[in-house]
Amino acid sequence: MAGLNLEVFKFGMYVLFPIGIMYYFGTNLDDRFAVPDFWPKAENANRIPTEREEIKAELERLRARRLYFRDRRLAEEAARPQPPPTDETK
Repeated sequence: MAGLNLEVFKFGMYVLFPIGIMYYFGTNLDDRFAVPDFWPKAENANRIPTEREEIKAELERLRARRLYFRDRRLAEEAARPQPPPTDETK
């Protein structure tokens, strides 16, 4: 008879424990445990382009950005003084 009582107890715990947790904390868990302004707004989030024109515009933007940084890097390298050549054959 002890085995049956243990099984009833375990079943009761499996069923009543989650129900008790839900009763204790309530139903508005999003309001109680949420951090305000944690997720970015839709207008600030990255959106993957899906239309053909959007993809072309994004590729053009990335190309212009890459060329801008390349030109800036080349200008900085040209402005940097070059070290004098050393003769390593001696």
